[in-house]
Amino acid sequence: MGLKKLKPLTPSQRHKLISNFEEITSNEPEKSLMVPIKKSGGRNQSGKMTMRYIGGGHKRMYRIIDFKRDKDGIPAIVHSIEYDPNRSARIALLFYTDGEKRYIIAPHGLKVGQTINSGKNVAPEVGNALFLSDIPLGTIIHNIELRPQQGGIMARSAGNYAQLLARDGKYATLRMPSGETRMILVTCKATIGSCSNPDHNQEVSGKAGRSRWQGRRPRTRPVVMNPVDHPMGGGEGRASGGHPRSRNGIPAKGYKTRAPKKASSKYIIEGRKK
Repeated sequence: MGLKKLKPLTPSQRHKLISNFEEITSNEPEKSLMVPIKKSGGRNQSGKMTMRYIGGGHKRMYRIIDFKRDKDGIPAIVHSIEYDPNRSARIALLFYTDGEKRYIIAPHGLKVGQTINSGKNVAPEVGNALFLSDIPLGTIIHNIELRPQQGGIMARSAGNYAQLLARDGKYATLRMPSGETRMILVTCKATIGSCSNPDHNQEVSGKAGRSRWQGRRPRTRPVVMNPVDHPMGGGEGRASGGHPRSRNGIPAKGYKTRAPKKASSKYIIEGRKK
């Protein structure tokens, strides 16, 4: 998993830095695990634009990912590592010994032909899914459940991981990718290892067209808008701006938007790092 820098034959290739896709072993996805995606273009059911700067983009099919890892005690062989247009990490196609096929988020270092498992009495090796009560302290994990049998919802994007710090009673203490330290029930599952494609944050598109392929339209800066459109708009010449804030007037740059009496605050030991 590395990056590829192209020769500057054209202006768009001069600064382009993309993945070399060396870990990809198959270009043909499993059709039984794919469903169509209907794009909204940022419009709601009435056709009114509710999200700006969305539209176009290449047609995609959604790959159904197994975030729950609930086939306990049934070994699976990694058949292929594939590209997924819907997420930054790579995905792995598993062939279970009972004949079922499933996609999972591929951990960094997972190899084709490797056997992985989930559930109780499973070795804490890369790709295996275990309960937090069975994972050794200090282990790097990803695809973490917040509630038992919910399916992993945390640490799922490229290169992300959390670390299991401690266990006390029915709670485990984890350091999350944001730097936050929080408690999670030990009956929740997590997968050993970090997410694949760790160099994703180093990629450089090189041209605006690549953003259009991904369905992102050009973004208008707030300071060039009119006052009716944004709190930072208006003014003569370049004298507009003011304090950074969102379209709804909520301040940016350090303003805390988390509800002070949120029920889950009691599980957070230390807040996220700025």
